[in-house]
Amino acid sequence: MEPFYFKSYDRVVGIAHDEKELEEELERIGSTDPACVNWHLEQGHIVSWLRYIGNNTLAEMLKGVKDWREASAIIKQYFAMKERRKKKAEIVVMRARIGSLKLHH
Repeated sequence: MEPFYFKSYDRVVGIAHDEKELEEELERIGSTDPACVNWHLEQGHIVSWLRYIGNNTLAEMLKGVKDWREASAIIKQYFAMKERRKKKAEIVVMRARIGSLKLHH
């Protein structure tokens, strides 16, 4: 898959291969060249790239966002939500294992 290229005029100023790198580059570039990141947001480039890599959830969360600080906060929420879901899934698996152990004794 193609990475996301942050461009400022004709210069590539950042590259993201996944959502984590997108978050890092968005923060790095946003703090020094906010107009660059805001332009990509306003034009829908980031949302389109997220759909391209198959992350429709984060794409929907960022739809219509035009400010890099808001986008950064949303991406952080996304990762926190993903971590909570992972922990819940781990708890379900642990409970299932404990339940199957009880059945065997």
